[in-house]
Amino acid sequence: MSEIRYRDRKTKQLEKEKVYGQFFIELLYGNGPLSRCISLLILPLLAHLPVLSKLYGMMQKSTRSRRKVLPFIEKFHIDASEFLDPPESFRSFNDFFIRHLKPEVRPVDLGKDIAVLPADARYLCFPDGTQSQGIWVKGKEFSLEDLLQSRDLAQKYAGGAMAIARLCPVDYHRFHFPCDCIPKEAQLINGPLYSVNPMALKWNIEILSENKRMITPLETEEFGTILYIEVGATHVGSIVQTYTPGKRYAKGEEKGYFSFGGSCLILLFEPKKIVFDADLIQTSIEKIEARGLLGQSMGRS
Repeated sequence: MSEIRYRDRKTKQLEKEKVYGQFFIELLYGNGPLSRCISLLILPLLAHLPVLSKLYGMMQKSTRSRRKVLPFIEKFHIDASEFLDPPESFRSFNDFFIRHLKPEVRPVDLGKDIAVLPADARYLCFPDGTQSQGIWVKGKEFSLEDLLQSRDLAQKYAGGAMAIARLCPVDYHRFHFPCDCIPKEAQLINGPLYSVNPMALKWNIEILSENKRMITPLETEEFGTILYIEVGATHVGSIVQTYTPGKRYAKGEEKGYFSFGGSCLILLFEPKKIVFDADLIQTSIEKIEARGLLGQSMGRS
């Protein structure tokens, strides 16, 4: 498996990602003869049977799974001092996965004209979504119309800014509102559950517009109507919305969470509604993800 590198937004240093389940990702999405056979015959079956992800999710919710928590924290060097509850209090591995953080460890940039990163994740940010062409597969980009299942919405957001946030299993897996807003009802679009690891996206960029996803319009004063999209992935059959549609929310308040697994957020802005921060744009130009934290500035209106 080729190394996955990202730039840490705090230190500015390039870091090598430690991939959870690397063996299986290589096996399912690699270029070897066995992997190609699996990708043709077995992988579509695995991705299109949500019962498999549900069964795996049930295993992660069992009390027996709690014994994995401390070794996982140690192996991936996760800072447990940020947790709202101590690691010993989690009743299952999924309880650890959907953990809450102490509010003070993720301060929110409160500037009125500033949108913030909605989650701890690795980010790609494009002032014009069409600039994402070739980011994973040379000459290819995923279709907005396929992603949104709407020609009218695709036309409305064509040429608008796009942020893609890839959450790894080691990350805090609750997601939040990027600005003050009134969210509408989330629309579910069912689909398979392929991995969103970069290796999988190189195998098929259309994963982002095929996987199970939920789309929520956010009505805002500063940024127009933002489309907030949660994309499920392998072992993430559950996208849980904790917000109330039609209620006004402040920047940084929780919108929902993913159950166990890697997953992805996509934020779409109408044209000329946001200017992303320069460092996020630059890393994306270099085809490198930037690891950012919830509450950090994403851009200005």
